[in-house]
Amino acid sequence: MKMVSAVIKPFKLDDVREALSEIGVQGVTVTEVKGFGRQKGHTELYRGAEYVVDFLPKVKIDVAISADMLDKVIDAISKAANTGKIGDGKIFVYDLEQVIRIRTGESGEEAL
Repeated sequence: MKMVSAVIKPFKLDDVREALSEIGVQGVTVTEVKGFGRQKGHTELYRGAEYVVDFLPKVKIDVAISADMLDKVIDAISKAANTGKIGDGKIFVYDLEQVIRIRTGESGEEAL
């Protein structure tokens, strides 16, 4: 089992959710986050004053999947979140040792 975490631009969330749904991913957790990478924030003008925005708003998507779905999930997220511009985001993949469904007590891949 794998845990895939993707940090993407907020306006791409619906596109990514639809792409994951099309390949059969059923559960997704979404968190609003802030951060920066190579783009290192930007400068904005507000009421005549210039200020630096260090942390940019992003969305983090977490998906727990079976290992055989990994390539499809990475491909779906990559294509749906891509704008071709700096700050498109990153995808992280972790090994997932155990999953337990609280309601039924199922564990392993049955709990996904």
